[in-house]
Amino acid sequence: MLETDSDDSPLRTLIVDDEPLAVERVQVICAEIPAVRVVGTASDGAAALRLAEKLSPDLVLLDMTMPELDGLGVAKCLAEQDQAPVVIFVTAHDHFAVEAFDLEAVDYVLKPVSADRLERAIERAVARRGQRRQRASQFLDELWVPHRSELLRIAVSEVHQIDAERDYVRLHVGGPEAQRSYLLLQTIAGLEERLDPEQFIRIHRSTILRRDNIRGLRHDGLGVWSAELVNGDALRIGRTYLGRVKAMAGR
Repeated sequence: MLETDSDDSPLRTLIVDDEPLAVERVQVICAEIPAVRVVGTASDGAAALRLAEKLSPDLVLLDMTMPELDGLGVAKCLAEQDQAPVVIFVTAHDHFAVEAFDLEAVDYVLKPVSADRLERAIERAVARRGQRRQRASQFLDELWVPHRSELLRIAVSEVHQIDAERDYVRLHVGGPEAQRSYLLLQTIAGLEERLDPEQFIRIHRSTILRRDNIRGLRHDGLGVWSAELVNGDALRIGRTYLGRVKAMAGR
């Protein structure tokens, strides 16, 4: 029987399937696995997203074929969250596997679900959570910047744009109504190495953007692209960084 690590709580788990009997079967199996704790169930994609927002699950056991918003659509929306849950697809169809793993699903379990097979998948989910925690600890979550006669703590989550200014970087913080900026003695290349690449992306030798600050990409012609920001501004993407930025958009 799979056990949780001594310092880890069970994975808060959301089950999503439009077949009540399938939900019941997965619930019964999960009840025998200490590494998971079912916190909710949903019978369609829209309900799954609403519950995921309210419950913040660590793991989603997700059916692939559902009316209207299917499992792939749900997984894409979940992947955009700051604290995206791990996804295990549970489906009767084997031909979606490539798309599932493109979305970094931790496993792909075929119906009828067996207890042993689901338990192995959950072992992988537990391992993925451990990898995420270890990875997250490698990156900055705060910055201390001089401001007048004091040092201010700036949460990295509040930074939406970073610009290079010689040996300094300028941190842009806050929304359009209360935007502030601070200078920090740090090269942009050195800071880039200490930022989580799942949260930030460099688009130019002088600019790093928080990914959720990018509303879209625009082709300006002759191979020139710009990043459109949520505030309506557009910033040119450097040729060196264009491939990485387009890969973010799946291009």
